[in-house]
Amino acid sequence: MRLALNALTDELRRLKAAGVARVSVSDEAIEALRKSAGSRPAASPAPTAAAPAATPARSPAAQKAAAPGAAPATTVPAPVVTLPEGDKQARWNALRDIVLSDPLCKSKVRPGKKIVLGVGSLDAAIMFVGEAPGAEEEVQGEPFVGPAGQLLTKMIGGMGLARSDVYIGNIMNWRPDLPTAGDGPQTGNRPPTEAEMAHCLPYLKAQVEIVNPRLLVALGASASKALLGYRAFGALGEVRGRWHEYSGRPLMVTYHPSYILRSPTNRNKRLIWEDLLKVMERAHLEISDKQRSYYL
Repeated sequence: MRLALNALTDELRRLKAAGVARVSVSDEAIEALRKSAGSRPAASPAPTAAAPAATPARSPAAQKAAAPGAAPATTVPAPVVTLPEGDKQARWNALRDIVLSDPLCKSKVRPGKKIVLGVGSLDAAIMFVGEAPGAEEEVQGEPFVGPAGQLLTKMIGGMGLARSDVYIGNIMNWRPDLPTAGDGPQTGNRPPTEAEMAHCLPYLKAQVEIVNPRLLVALGASASKALLGYRAFGALGEVRGRWHEYSGRPLMVTYHPSYILRSPTNRNKRLIWEDLLKVMERAHLEISDKQRSYYL
């Protein structure tokens, strides 16, 4: 039992260091810990005294974000964005200056990499919102330019639009970091933590207010949780393909293009395409019979 309790204590300490504030503990487990602590000699303090207290469960996504290698969640207060009067371009330029000078954003960007803000038409009727920059995005300073971005561009083309006709942004303005060997490049990506997304969300909301799109499309679970509320759902399938609302605008939830890259079946392509057909209808775009039959 001593070894088990020590292992539990070590794991709680690791989770605390990774930024996890809460863990899920069943009533049975708590009772077992109490009995174990009560049976130990008085001279020996209960191992659980050194561990962070267990409180009600965090969401599954938050626990996933705190997996080994994830950076500790930031506790820096979310920024308050105040933009000047002016036209859309002037306000967007002011927002860009604010984001580029954000101390936390700057501290999270590796040497030679870039902070990323949205791109596209400031008069777009449709705004796509993704999760975070990846390897290619942090080099170019533009969202969705890697393999997933190239697929998104093709999806937009299938809707009868050009990439320049829409606005594309991310919840995050920096690439969530993972440990690297020395000065080597980061390999792989991780989902942003709840706290990281909370810090960047005001910048995304400011872009929504500037562009004033007719509707939004959330790509993937992280973006959807940030826009709908972090604990709004468990699995993406619970909310995908239905209309929601963000900042007073219709919001469609669908899969991230990387979902297709991982499993490029016609069935999966059709799932996303059906969501985009709903977006096209809501945006009053013309839909041909050929478009309606894609991936059938």
